[in-house]
Order: sequence, then C-alpha cells, then structure tokens
Amino acid sequence: MSFTVAIDGPAAAGKGTIARAVAARFGFAHLDTGLLYRAVGAKGGDPVAAARGLMPGDLARTDLRTLAAGQAASRVAAIPEVRAALVEFQRRFAKQAGGAVLDGRDIGTVICPKAEVKLYVTASAEVRAHRRWLEVGGDEAQVLAEVQERDARDMGRADAPLCAAPDALVLDTSTMSIEAAVERAMAVVEARRGA
Repeated sequence: MSFTVAIDGPAAAGKGTIARAVAARFGFAHLDTGLLYRAVGAKGGDPVAAARGLMPGDLARTDLRTLAAGQAASRVAAIPEVRAALVEFQRRFAKQAGGAVLDGRDIGTVICPKAEVKLYVTASAEVRAHRRWLEVGGDEAQVLAEVQERDARDMGRADAPLCAAPDALVLDTSTMSIEAAVERAMAVVEARRGA
C-alpha cells in the first residue's frame, strides 16, 4: 500500500531535513526532487535532453549541493519540457509500496495533489539566507540576494509555481527549532496514518 508525504517550500526552510527524518521514522523511501533539477542543471548542454536522459547515478554527484547547482536547478525548472520529463519519474516514486516522502516545490500542488499528507515548510528570506550562508559561507548579503532572486523565480514561474497547496499544513520554521518542526511533521503523518 502506498502512502505519500508531500513536502514543499523554498530553499533552506528545512524541508529536506524534515523529509529525511520523516522517511527514516516511518520507513518510507525519500526523494529530494530538487536533486533531479540540480542534476539536470549540472549536466549542462541541452536541459531537455539532460532531463530525458537522467540516470540514478546522476543524483550521486558531489557538486549538487552548491549554490551554483541550486541556481542552475531553478533556471532549468522553469522550462516546461524539463518539468514534464521529470514528472512521471516523481509520480512513480511517490506510489511505491511501503510509502514515500518527496520534497520539492510543487509536490503537493502538481506532482502528488492527492498525497495523504501535505506540508509547506517556510521561513523568512533572512533566516533562510543565514542558514544557507552557514552551510556555504561567502558574503551573507550576496546569499540573501540569491535566495530572494530564487524565490522570485520559483514563485513567479508560469509552470507549477512554488506555493502552498490549499490543504497543506504550513510550518513556519523562522523561530522554530528543527527538532520542533520534525516533531510537528511526524505528528501530522502519524495522525493521517492512523485515520
């Protein structure tokens, strides 16, 4: 039996950490869908061809967590043909037996609109930029500018813009510890599984 947890939100809000914790706690498979787009962007060349030819090994690249890969992912994710090439992969993953957690930007709205649990994890741009700066270093003001630029691109794109699904639980982690956010997410999943 499949059970899908869809976790959406902007960069550095904590959705990946929450997704990994929920997957581990309940024994669900986990897919960071942003890695698909990061891998397509990192491959270079024609992004549509890269998306259509994406292999599992492409997700193991060591450079997929860099700021440059994140910016490339946001650019290629705005291309409708790239998104279409990756949609079916994500939907198949979500329906696997034993349950799945997918985190990204359009999981609850486009990829898995019938997911049993939908969470939208967010935080202020300043908090998210500070978190990202702690990860990657550099100029914190520049990191904030890049976070804001990415938010504008992700939320403003014509195809599957980043937004909370109407039935998603919104978790604002701006002043919440990651432990508290994880506990809240797990409680929601537990309640839905028991329903």
